[in-house]
Amino acid sequence: MKHTTYKYLFALILAGGLSSCRKNLLDSLPNDRVSANIFWKTENDALLADNALYTDLDGVSIFTWDALSDIAHTNQNFDTQAFIELGTYDIANAKIYNEWSAAYTGIQATNYFLENIDKVSSTNTTLINRFKGEAKVLRAYQYIKLAGFFGDVPLITKTLTIAEGQQVTRTPVSQVWDFVDKELSDAAALLPATYGAADKGRVTSGAAWALKARADLWARRYQLVVDAANQVKGYTLYSSYQNLFKYAAENNSEVILDKQFLKDTYSNGVFALLAPYSQKNAQSYYVPTKSLVDAYETADGKNINDAGSGFDPYHPYDNRDPRLRFSVFVDGDALPSGIAFKPAPNSGTADAIGSTYIASTTGYNIKKYINTEDYANPSNSGINIILLRYAEVLLTLAEAKIELNQIDQSVYDAINTVRNGRSDVKLPNIATGLTQEQLRQIVRHERTVELAFEGLHLFDIRRWKTAETVMTGPVYGITYSDATNKLVTVQVVSFNRVFDKSRHYLWPIPQKETNLNPNLKQNPNW
Repeated sequence: MKHTTYKYLFALILAGGLSSCRKNLLDSLPNDRVSANIFWKTENDALLADNALYTDLDGVSIFTWDALSDIAHTNQNFDTQAFIELGTYDIANAKIYNEWSAAYTGIQATNYFLENIDKVSSTNTTLINRFKGEAKVLRAYQYIKLAGFFGDVPLITKTLTIAEGQQVTRTPVSQVWDFVDKELSDAAALLPATYGAADKGRVTSGAAWALKARADLWARRYQLVVDAANQVKGYTLYSSYQNLFKYAAENNSEVILDKQFLKDTYSNGVFALLAPYSQKNAQSYYVPTKSLVDAYETADGKNINDAGSGFDPYHPYDNRDPRLRFSVFVDGDALPSGIAFKPAPNSGTADAIGSTYIASTTGYNIKKYINTEDYANPSNSGINIILLRYAEVLLTLAEAKIELNQIDQSVYDAINTVRNGRSDVKLPNIATGLTQEQLRQIVRHERTVELAFEGLHLFDIRRWKTAETVMTGPVYGITYSDATNKLVTVQVVSFNRVFDKSRHYLWPIPQKETNLNPNLKQNPNW
């Protein structure tokens, strides 16, 4: 679908039909958009409009969410997002408004699409229904995010006039989850399980079921999670975790939903955003933390702090879960330019902590999606950004069954498949006969390390109610040897996270929205 999706047609038809508002003013067709009067005629119109809906899926924004959790950090302390980490943000924070606005932009587009699709003259009912199914899934995707960020949000399923928009109220989040659950079930029945090569990247029935499992997990509707996850069929783990986020692995058997990009046509700047500074002045905008790096077990499945783990603080990255070095640039790793990554403050390199304000303040950089092919032009990456993959479904299924206390072999199988189901990740199976609480901690650990930098951990620590513990205090980075061979752990300068459990589990409704519509009541303690 890289060749068909991004036609930018919805720069076109403003939902609500702005062109019609001007009808009495000047009786001519506008030349900067396609009028609804001449559109919505053919199957190709429907195709182009459907394609345009995919532009509202998230891309590199997923990295911003992990940087608001304990596993990553917003490297530029002057960014408005950093204020969320610090706990000093308020209802006027730009990051919060932008997330709200972006989600409702996507919802507005899908509402308009669904209101107009039946105007198309077509006898191909299967195709038109498929388009409807795709739109329903893409709309549900936005509502899942909104519920995760804000709790109660306006549930809007039709285009609104300005006056109507100023009257909407917040829908209880339980009703939002009800809507998402039904919408995704309905969509799954309209969608194919697979597509041909020309349509790779479109929403499948599997994506509908997998998103339903995610939504019901966040809503704590665990039996619905199990039911939905068991409908996700035809997917397998990709053979190599190391290569999972590389160009050669695009559209592989593990990917259920992604945002598709194409160099020179519809590109992203993931390399420029995340790579170490030495790589053509990349920005290191979001960087991993010591909290995440320490979470990766030793190769024999032990916590690095356990007695007898064999962990060597002078060689901290040896003998570790391979996913660590596949996900994070650590000291000594080869960079796309061919040089070695040397982040220690005493290393004298461009990547040394403190060498420039852009260098990583933790001494780690994100490795996922950083590909050698993008080194020549870091702002022109065509790598697809994965939004949902089969490993998440396995861990979601396991977590739901653990919470239901339906602990059987399928729980162990799901977790162990993620731990050792690839050629380059072979960790010991977890022991059988564990308690519910032991398994709960194991599956949470697996979600943290397996899905790092994939936009899920912020939502996880909120629903687990662990944010109040893990999101407080300083941000730490690498441990390195100083001139006397003493081990020194880096602490990000003048940065102390604060998480107020009385209000920070939900973001505030943006001030711009409450100013326009006083009916949008604010979240508690904001």
